[in-house]
Amino acid sequence: MAKVGERDPAHARFWDVAEPFLGSGRVDEGTMMGHHCLRAPGGGFVATVHRATGDLVVKLPKARVTDLIDAGEGAAFAPAGKVFREWVAIADGTDERWAELIEESIAFVGS
Repeated sequence: MAKVGERDPAHARFWDVAEPFLGSGRVDEGTMMGHHCLRAPGGGFVATVHRATGDLVVKLPKARVTDLIDAGEGAAFAPAGKVFREWVAIADGTDERWAELIEESIAFVGS
């Protein structure tokens, strides 16, 4: 496993979007399931990049995840077949949209 800070270059878009958040002191880089992620300073998981697809994966309230899936904007995050109800995978969207979703996740995880 790579050490924290050794990011997969195939997922550069995620880290480009995440960089301003890392510099803000509101999130830190950590690991989740052996993969690099953004974590709130208290340790809660905020966002990561899907290993196989490069999708943005963010933690949000269950109702918000359902709304994003129903709107066709996201897909259920189900590694190894287990659905994580407070996580959604976002394949498409602009960098600005990804940043908005990361911001939303920071607010949720910090609440």
